[in-house]
Amino acid sequence: MSFTHTNYKFEREYPKLVRDRIPEIEKRQGGESARFRVIQDGEEFFDYLAKKLIEESMELRKSKVHGNFEEELADIFEVLDAILRLKKKTRRGIAAVQKKKRKERGGFKKRVLMLPRP
Repeated sequence: MSFTHTNYKFEREYPKLVRDRIPEIEKRQGGESARFRVIQDGEEFFDYLAKKLIEESMELRKSKVHGNFEEELADIFEVLDAILRLKKKTRRGIAAVQKKKRKERGGFKKRVLMLPRP
């Protein structure tokens, strides 16, 4: 599986959170000018993960054009897993909250769209 840029503006916004092996890949591909640092602060890391989740969600939205739905959805799960680890939460615990909210407010099965007030 190889990454190809989609030329969205957010792909060129720095600083940006990247996967662990990107520095190694960049170096191997001759990207000597790229600079990296490791985030030490948990809150800063959370902020970048939240930003990354938005980036990956935008890529998922465009996946029908690029034909990479599964890859983009996997990226979202990777970011969510990182958030869970950072916040010391489990999928099971979040699933319980999800189930409670679904019972109280419903899910998205009916595809209900709220419109602006007249």
